[in-house]
Amino acid sequence: MVNGVSNRELRVSDAEREHVIGLLQKAIGMGLLTLEEFTDRTDVALASRTRAELNVVLADLPGMTHPEMRVRGGLWGGRQSSGPRLPGDPMVLSSGCGSSLNRNGYWQVPRSMVVRSKWGSGVNLDFTEAAFEHEQLDMRLDVTGGAVTLRLPEGASVTLNDLNTKMGSSVTDRVGYQGRQGTPHIAISGDLSMSALTIKGPRR
Repeated sequence: MVNGVSNRELRVSDAEREHVIGLLQKAIGMGLLTLEEFTDRTDVALASRTRAELNVVLADLPGMTHPEMRVRGGLWGGRQSSGPRLPGDPMVLSSGCGSSLNRNGYWQVPRSMVVRSKWGSGVNLDFTEAAFEHEQLDMRLDVTGGAVTLRLPEGASVTLNDLNTKMGSSVTDRVGYQGRQGTPHIAISGDLSMSALTIKGPRR
């Protein structure tokens, strides 16, 4: 009971929803769920607002109960992404379920940026013709599902030291920008869940 509200009625965070989806993935591997059942239950988990609603998708799965989690500051409004505090006033780019997020051609790149996508059809950011306001861009990723593609201009570099990958996520650096000196420099942090990040160079 928290402030007169039962545990079952407490609101759930994005982190709790992702935890339950991870349990559903394990259930597939154990032969407890079909792929169709996993998809249906994932949709329910993502739409859940309370712990009671979230636990429904695990109720008939032996040994897979979502533990009671203490409510901590910062979780009521959703999960806070990992990584250092972003400088300045970050640009926020976001896309929802089934939608894409694209930037190409000439566009202004600020000092910092937050990219949010949950079950979108893809994030594609082409920086080859963009105008960078600073030598370094701090980019925070908060992506669940789908693919993220970054196309860097000639001579650019990227680091991924503060990026967390989980639940089958992958990072592919096709041109070896990671750790190389170059300008502009993109420092990537945040969280990738069930997602794939691909870093490409300019088109030839």
